[in-house]
Amino acid sequence: MSRNLQTKKEINEIIAILDKTYPEAKCRLNYTSPLELVVALILAAQCTDDMVNKVVPILFKKYSNAESLANADLSDIQKIVKSCGFYLTKGKNIKLTATSIVQNYNNNIPDRIEELTTLYGIGRKSSNIILQECFNKVVGIAVDTHVSRTSKRIGFTKSTIPLKQEQELIKKVDIKYFNKLNHILVFHGRAICIARSPKCSICPIQDRCKKVGI
Repeated sequence: MSRNLQTKKEINEIIAILDKTYPEAKCRLNYTSPLELVVALILAAQCTDDMVNKVVPILFKKYSNAESLANADLSDIQKIVKSCGFYLTKGKNIKLTATSIVQNYNNNIPDRIEELTTLYGIGRKSSNIILQECFNKVVGIAVDTHVSRTSKRIGFTKSTIPLKQEQELIKKVDIKYFNKLNHILVFHGRAICIARSPKCSICPIQDRCKKVGI
């Protein structure tokens, strides 16, 4: 094994430490239905959770279900979500996804990753989150920018490609952490293991981290 990679035992020991460090780690996107989470995840790309949490209730106050979103004027959706950035594409994806949900899934959010990833603006990472949050199904690990960066830096994975990182993590991480690892590493990546100038001196795993790329 590469000297820059943790063993399976070391990885799970590190995750256990981080799990205790961030007991509040959970999905920070607010939602009251699977559809709201789908829309929130579309909007969350390169946008803060706080901004998404402000916009989603406004959008659903006017368009409360998939059918109304599918029939909505695209320019109105785009106007409502403008503050989330990339609003032209995100608005289009919301409308197309709502249309697909109505036409292909009888107004229900699908509960299989193969179907979720066909929705516009929803990739494998978002699909994993939807399955875990809304259907209590764990089939993989959601790998976003925080998980990707911290996993490589700590020494969990050697790849820089999210899908390959997920495949490596699935082999090494205890399944009980599958639905928590994303939230744990997002919290860690925002609080301490930031992209530039990570706060290694106060990190709870400073003596265990491989510090790849630092």
